[in-house]
This record gives sequence, structure tokens and C-alpha cells, in this order.
Amino acid sequence: ATVIFSSGSTGEPKGVMLSQFNLLANVEQCGEVINLDPTQRLLGILPFFHSFGFTVTLCVPLLLGTGVIFYPNPLDARGIGALVREHKITVLLATATFLQIYLRGVAPEDFGSLKLVVTGAEKLPERLAAAFEERFGIRPLEGYGCTECSPAVAINTWDYRAPGFYQVGGKRGKIGQPVPGMCVRIADAEDPWNGRALPPGESGMLLVRGPNLMLGYLGQPDKTAQVLRPLVAATPSSPDGQRAGTAHPPHGDEASPPLWYCTGDMAMVDEDGFLQITGRQNRFSKIGGEMVPHLKIEEKLQELTGLAEQVFVVMGVPDEKKGERLIVLHKFAEADLPALLEKFAACDLPNLWKPKADAFHRVENFPVLGTGKLDLRGVKEMAEKCAA
Repeated sequence: ATVIFSSGSTGEPKGVMLSQFNLLANVEQCGEVINLDPTQRLLGILPFFHSFGFTVTLCVPLLLGTGVIFYPNPLDARGIGALVREHKITVLLATATFLQIYLRGVAPEDFGSLKLVVTGAEKLPERLAAAFEERFGIRPLEGYGCTECSPAVAINTWDYRAPGFYQVGGKRGKIGQPVPGMCVRIADAEDPWNGRALPPGESGMLLVRGPNLMLGYLGQPDKTAQVLRPLVAATPSSPDGQRAGTAHPPHGDEASPPLWYCTGDMAMVDEDGFLQITGRQNRFSKIGGEMVPHLKIEEKLQELTGLAEQVFVVMGVPDEKKGERLIVLHKFAEADLPALLEKFAACDLPNLWKPKADAFHRVENFPVLGTGKLDLRGVKEMAEKCAA
């Protein structure tokens, strides 16, 4: 049906081949989890070259009959506030980066009609969700997806309440539960294809499969084979093999084992089936033989500032002695930095995770992609220049 290129935030973009079966399945999955019927009005601000915008703001309204207002500039906070107020928009789909802009540029009453705000494409920091809720009276819910899955994989939603019943639909800090028909597996990060699933509460590599899983990368069978594979332990006679063969014909029949997609993200699942991203495979640095997570350092620095807007990005650069060293790009006030570094030095992170003062470099802005995601390739280039 279409070829959508991955964002290219960490590497060269790849053409993701999605069938009509993939897209129709993902639209149905989204519609079953979120009530996107004709009584809802959705604001379409996400670019169609990105899978989140293509599937959820273009295909979903066409197929489910949801009302939609399109606007070409997601950075125009004033214009977006006016559109939401004028057309009584009930559903806003955005990224965390865009929500930061709306915090500063939209009046609280302009978002008064919103019933649901969902973010994707990048992590939703708790500080940003809390600040958005305080200003607009509605808490954003985080979802998770990838272009290779058309894109929706998991999402938080409303809690379910009825006389004698209460079921949690969303949890803070989690990306939600898998959408209907989507299977997830937390696998050994060192060897994700060994067929061993890790227990709840243990972090590992996130593998997924379902009817929305891509056909492969356009013209790149080698790269496809790296991320789309059967588990070593899977056999044609296993229940997994039978289910996947029936549910996903493009990836084989009942005589072949199902294919899983390796997301490259580290995650864990709790006892209620809610997923939590614990790190990105490309957001770690190996220093002195230990894996150091960039996101944990960023979160601690943000926590110490008390700011909702992201002002720190951590990146690893090559180092002759230790293999890698950390560089921190920041938009924090230089005058306040010494006091912050004192707090940071005394915090509970391991000493190996604490970059020294000369690793902090101030920049005017972080590079951002057209999708609203942080451009990690651009950040790495900036970090390497600063390190040099």
C-alpha cells in the first residue's frame, strides 16, 4: 500500500513496506482501544511522511468516520489553540516536543474541549505530563509505536469504571498495554532470538509481532533479516507458529515459524501487562566495560532543575582510554550551572554515570526532525564538535 521511511533520528532512513493488510489492521487496533467514532473530532497536525501521522491522522478518520481538522504547522501554537477552540476538537495527537511548545503558547481555555491527548514518537517525560495537566486540566497519555509496525504497538487509555468494577487503562511512566492482536516479548538483550522470555519486572529487548508488522525494508533484504526473524526455539508445531501463520499470511503459512520484529528498545512489563521503556539500544555508552544509560542521566539532570522543558541531552563520543565518554549538551542558564553541578555530584547516580563539569556544553537549540523528534544524529555531530 505504501512505503514510509523511518525517521532517521539515529541512522540512515529505511523504506518500510506496509501492506493494506498492515494498515487496515492497525486502524482497527487503534479504533478498538480509543473511541475514535464519528462523535469525536481529531486535530491532524502530524506530517503524513511519518507513520504516526499517516495511519492515525489520515487513515483512521477515513476508515472510522472520525471528524478531522488538518493544519500544516504543528509549531504554530497560537493557530492550533484557535482551531481547537473554534472546532471543539476532542482528540489531540502530538509529540512531547510539540506539547512543550503548546505549554508556552496556548491559553488554557483554548484546550477546554479536549477529552484525550495522546503522545508518541518519543518519550513523554513525567515532568512535562504533569505541567501539561496543571495548565490544561487534562493529562496526556503516552503511546508507543514504530514505523515497522504501521506504527501503533501499545497505548495508555482511559480507565474503565462500572458498578463493582474498576480497571486501570493507563499508568504513569508506562507506554500502555499492547493493542489488540499485538504480541510482545521481553527477551535477553545479548541474544534476543534465543526464545527465552524474561519475567515481569526484568528489563530486556522488546520484540513484537502482529498483523500490523511490515513486509520488510525496501531493497534491503539484509537489513530486514537483521530485525525480522523467527525465534530459535520456535517450531512449526508450536502454538506461536500456528497463531502467527493464520494471523499474518505475508510472513509465512502454518508450516513456518512466526517472525518477530526486534525494536531495538529496552523494556520491561509489569504484572498488569503494562510496558515501560527502560532505554534505547542506541542511547547507551560502554564506559570501562559498563553500559551507561543516557536517558537516566538526562532525567536526573531535568529532575534537579525542576523544569518541564527539556534542557539536557547526553551523548557518547569516542574516547581512546575508556572507549567512550559522555558529553552533555544543554540550554540551561550558565550562571545557574555551577549550583546544579554541585547537586548532581551529590545525587544517587553511580559515579561512572556523572559527567564532569568540562563535559557540559551550552547550545542555543537541539536539532529536531520534521516529525517533532529529537534528531539524535544531529545531536551526536554537535557533541563530537564540542568534544573536539
